[in-house]
Amino acid sequence: MSSIKVHAILATLPLFKEMGPEEIDRIAQNTRESHVSRGEIIFQRGDPSHGFYVVIHGQLKLAFSSPQGVEKVVHLVGPGKTFGEAVMFMDMPYPVYAQAIADSALLHIARSAVFEGIERDPVFCRKMLAGLSSRLHSLIGDVEAYSLRSCTQRVIGYLLQHDCGCGATDNCAGIHVNLPASKTVIASRLNISPETFSRILHDLSASGMISVKGKDVTILDMNKLREYGQQ
Repeated sequence: MSSIKVHAILATLPLFKEMGPEEIDRIAQNTRESHVSRGEIIFQRGDPSHGFYVVIHGQLKLAFSSPQGVEKVVHLVGPGKTFGEAVMFMDMPYPVYAQAIADSALLHIARSAVFEGIERDPVFCRKMLAGLSSRLHSLIGDVEAYSLRSCTQRVIGYLLQHDCGCGATDNCAGIHVNLPASKTVIASRLNISPETFSRILHDLSASGMISVKGKDVTILDMNKLREYGQQ
């Protein structure tokens, strides 16, 4: 990838978008691009962290395996998203592994560039803290969902992340959700079994709230789906 394109990608990230060209250039000089194939491991659990990653295109999962060999997916990362920031600051090895679930292109931003940016620019520091706080808020939401919500509510909540953003009283229909990973991976992310995930999709489809064709889910009745998810 050309240096011009790397600059353009970095400049669009929320973390860097208020930085001037010189600062973007400094970060770009400490950024490397990589292309990974589906199934390829980016880092293993226990590997040291030397920076954080940006997904240009593709899809990755962050996961760990139990002593019994059962995989638990903790996060799915798509285009324009970042991962690995928190571990970089903690100076600890990765607690999860990262694996491409589709052919992907990544940028790796060196830890030294981030630390220099924090020392040079208070705005950069605040944005990094805001990003980490947002990630923590998301994790708290996950704990709440796993503890207090039923399996059906978790699946509906996942589908409603793709809501068009209209008001709660609007009943938009025909909203398409393309599942970004296999049902097994998404089920693990929601802390349910693949069989339960498939059964819930079937039940929601039989009730006329959604239709399912492979990885394509269409929300047919948004209001009904919202109401059912609150029961």
